[in-house]
Amino acid sequence: MLDELDKKIISIMQDDFPLVAKPYLEIANKLGISEEELLSRLNKYTQSGKIRKMGAVLKHREVGYTANALCAWNVPEERIQEIGRMFSKVSAVTHCYARVTQPDWPYNFYTMLHANSREQCNTIAKELASQAELEEYIMLFSTKEWKKNSMQYFRKIKN
Repeated sequence: MLDELDKKIISIMQDDFPLVAKPYLEIANKLGISEEELLSRLNKYTQSGKIRKMGAVLKHREVGYTANALCAWNVPEERIQEIGRMFSKVSAVTHCYARVTQPDWPYNFYTMLHANSREQCNTIAKELASQAELEEYIMLFSTKEWKKNSMQYFRKIKN
């Protein structure tokens, strides 16, 4: 069960991460607790599965990537983990995940590719296909960037 401090910690961790030398100390100070207590609780949340991950959201157009595509792959089920490890090491790949196929959609693995042009995205996909010995994939290019929002929890609690 989460106590009030847990909820405050989860709430504040959803804010922009402080770009300072000791970000966890700054967050702990805002909460009125020690850095050690904050890190201990975050570690417990991760171990118990209350927090799965913490990560940055890349605004790819702001950093110079003008083309991106969701590449849907048909990967043999027994190779999903192998392909995931392989593709996730490629710097142009920012998302890598598996999904269940549908009767009219044979693709079960997805990567998000970012590059400077559609041609570059296509080249990257061809290289990935060659390295992984995969033949069936489709490129779905973005035509508009949508606002990126994450789930927000315990936002009414004062920090």
